[in-house]
Amino acid sequence: MTDHAFHVVRCALLASAAIFPVAVQAEEAAEPVSGEIVVTARYRDESIQQVPIAITAVSGQSLNDRGIHNLQDLSATVPSVDFRTSASNKDRSVFVRGVGTISTSPGVESSVSTVVDGVVLARPGQATLDVGEVSRIEVLRGPQGTLFGKNSSAGVISVVTAAPSDEFHAYTEGTATTDEEYRLKAGVTGALAANVTARIDGLYANYDGNLRNLNTGSKVNGYERYGARGKIEARPTETLKLTLAGDYLHSYDDATSVYTSTSQTAYPTGTVTTSAPLGAFLSGVGITPSASNRELSTSFETNVTDENYGGSLTGELELGDHTITSITAYRKWKNHQFQDNDGLSALTAAFPQIHDEGKLASSQFSQELRLTSPKGNFIDYVVGAYYMRAKTDETYQRTVTRLIAGSAVPVTGVADYGILSKNYAVFGEANFNFTSWLRAFAGYRSIWDDLSYYHERTSTNDPTNSGAPSLDITSIRAYHQAQGSTSQRGDAYRGGIQADLTPTTHAYFTYARGYKGPAYNVYFNMRSLNATTLLDEIVLKPETSDSFEAGIKGTALDRQITYALAVYQTKFHNYQANYNDIVGGAQVTRLINAGTVESKGVELEFGLHPIPGLSLDTSVAYTDAKVVHFNCPVGAPTSCDIDGQPLPFAPKWKLYSNLTYRFALTDALNLEIQSDVSLKSETQFSLTQQPSTVQPSYVIWNASVALLGADESWQVRGFVKNITNQQYASLLGNGALAGTSRFVPRDDKRYAGIMLRKDF
Repeated sequence: MTDHAFHVVRCALLASAAIFPVAVQAEEAAEPVSGEIVVTARYRDESIQQVPIAITAVSGQSLNDRGIHNLQDLSATVPSVDFRTSASNKDRSVFVRGVGTISTSPGVESSVSTVVDGVVLARPGQATLDVGEVSRIEVLRGPQGTLFGKNSSAGVISVVTAAPSDEFHAYTEGTATTDEEYRLKAGVTGALAANVTARIDGLYANYDGNLRNLNTGSKVNGYERYGARGKIEARPTETLKLTLAGDYLHSYDDATSVYTSTSQTAYPTGTVTTSAPLGAFLSGVGITPSASNRELSTSFETNVTDENYGGSLTGELELGDHTITSITAYRKWKNHQFQDNDGLSALTAAFPQIHDEGKLASSQFSQELRLTSPKGNFIDYVVGAYYMRAKTDETYQRTVTRLIAGSAVPVTGVADYGILSKNYAVFGEANFNFTSWLRAFAGYRSIWDDLSYYHERTSTNDPTNSGAPSLDITSIRAYHQAQGSTSQRGDAYRGGIQADLTPTTHAYFTYARGYKGPAYNVYFNMRSLNATTLLDEIVLKPETSDSFEAGIKGTALDRQITYALAVYQTKFHNYQANYNDIVGGAQVTRLINAGTVESKGVELEFGLHPIPGLSLDTSVAYTDAKVVHFNCPVGAPTSCDIDGQPLPFAPKWKLYSNLTYRFALTDALNLEIQSDVSLKSETQFSLTQQPSTVQPSYVIWNASVALLGADESWQVRGFVKNITNQQYASLLGNGALAGTSRFVPRDDKRYAGIMLRKDF
């Protein structure tokens, strides 16, 4: 910096100090005060209003009162978050600011990292299950790789589960709805011995579903879940705290899709292709495809069973004013799915039957060690090291049966494949406190990825393993055997400046670089390098992002008003995406470095709390997420020219507003009235930009009324979801063989329920 430039900056800082003389009190205000939301987005307890990150925090009580049980529910209440559903948890994923990762391959990570009590979940499917009893969920928007590795180029979902307490506390809670959903939760916490506390929470939930399979006569699109989470917290000395945590969750889902149309609309021509054979089949079984259809006819119920469990040991040791934190964790995830892939209950000359069975076993071990300095010095910091080893093995079997000359001819293929991923990192982030009201911050993470895969597929269509062409590129390819590995290093970093304009108003500007490691497209029909144009075995380049963000946060009128405004622009390079196109008359799925995409927008969170018990909280996000330049794969049709088109799961507008008023009816009885509304603008679900996969805009309105004890030891809450009976799709896509299908969300139609909770 030149002397002149230094003089200009110095004069500007002095001028700012003159304009905002009250900011000298900001150092005292930096500590969270009563009534403020405290988060740990930077591994410290800080007021959400004082963290220079675009962040949304939702308390466990708020989640509970509004019936938010998983990340799909959460996406309806946090406008910057979206969610891709599917028939199996392993294919579901989260999007932040219009950016996420869609893939069935275990060789690619999500752009959005999910962290539970400081433990990063290696596979996105582990994060889509029921969250249980939590303290809060924090949504950190934009690249967060400096502190939260290892796959957070777009954002982080941090789940903080409920902690043990010294005092005895127990609760039981039950919920039942008019469409026969039942949930039961219970838990207890308290002291086991001197300086030892414990907590255990249990969950059971059951829902038959909101669709009907006309062939089997069963309700589908439901679930059954049960599990428990336990924690033991011990303080063997005044300076050491140890937390041992373990959890187990079993989930059975029979989520599936239904036909909305027998046609598909091509991009960019708008040509409509209608399948007469599909129309004849649906008419023959009594199904009328439409946007409100809730009927299907399949040979069996598509279903998936998940077992998700693990444990962690967290140690926190105070060394003078410094703290050393160690998190050692192991997790296991098993997924077993059966899919009626053709979606039809009869074999015809026009359509084959495609039945799939997949088994997945994923395990991970991680170790994080970090040192945190005290606050109040010119420099305060967090530094650390991280290691994760993740292994996923899958076996996938596909049976395709065709009607040839009046006879059923089956072909079966079985693929065994998997990945081994090792991630090493060192990281750090520091604040430079120039004055009591002005500070800069900088962070860096150096990342090493070792990634390897194996794949072997056999097929009755190619019994001699000759590698001969398969009958149909969409069903079962010939024998294939391959393996590969790569080792790459990358960088994530962040820097910015933060100023306390007043003791309650804080502004910041940040530049951040996100990084997500290399990837392989490893899946059942993986193609060989000798397949000329279809090069699955080539390693994908790491995905990086460059993000600029400016924001202002604050409170007014003694925290009766809270606000947070963020403006951002993020470009992603070598964006890792799934792209579906037609090659040789068949649909092909490719995981590719799609090119450059961009997300820019404005986010506003506003809270109004004018009198005790009354609150109005509104969040709105404008997101312009689009393809800047798309790298068309070799052999792809010209329709892959999608430059300038929107990214999937990136609506331009989302809004969520919640009004709650709680007041005393008597000295012993309170009444709470709650209502919320969410708005979502038109959403494209496919990167291929088909007009038939666009969900029109919609509004969902919910409300509840609760009676509560004045001491909050009990409550009875009645609620209504989707009051206006708004129908919509959580996912629209091409049918496996023809037509267009939709996944039907839980609140696709109006339902009511009652929740009872008793605390002891």
